[in-house]
Amino acid sequence: MLKSLVTFFAILVIAHCSALTIVLKAEEKSCYYIFTEKPKTSIGYYFAVQSGGDFDIDYTIKGPDEKVIVHEEKQRQGDWVFHADQVGEYEFCFSNEMSKYVEKVVDFEITLESDFKAELPNGGSNPVEVDGIVNSVESIETKLNAIGKKLQYYKTRNNRNQFTVKSTESRILYFSIYEMVLIVGMAILQVTVVQIFFSGSRKTLV
Repeated sequence: MLKSLVTFFAILVIAHCSALTIVLKAEEKSCYYIFTEKPKTSIGYYFAVQSGGDFDIDYTIKGPDEKVIVHEEKQRQGDWVFHADQVGEYEFCFSNEMSKYVEKVVDFEITLESDFKAELPNGGSNPVEVDGIVNSVESIETKLNAIGKKLQYYKTRNNRNQFTVKSTESRILYFSIYEMVLIVGMAILQVTVVQIFFSGSRKTLV
């Protein structure tokens, strides 16, 4: 019984530790796949653009029959669940083809929300105790999932804020350089005008 519960909890942990980070270069498209063995399986997916351009990306989800399930353009992040009615391979594609020069960094996670209760043995154990343990594990799973989503959200906000700060610093630096060049240029122009003025005055006196 204990071994089965440990296996059950390990499966849940593994299912929620599949987050990946990818770098999409300009005009690049990248696809990933997940296979479902049972019909009407719930597939959850999360993604967030961490850096690059306006923090947006295009993505498409296709079923085993190549039909488009979801297609969104210029999305910054998303956290949704949909029902996979068919058994087979589902395709998740992220596209940065709209960008000509800027690469994007994307975090994403794809999970199968299957019902693992069927894997727990009921014979020889108190059903009330089993249900209590299962409910505790499910509660822990829900809280871990919520914490993970909050951490991902804060990570995304932190990355975007850092990008904004760096962008602002770069603009201030370039503006300061432009201002210095403009001041030096105006000083040189004024000196040149004064020299021309006095040079013309001396010729008139002569």
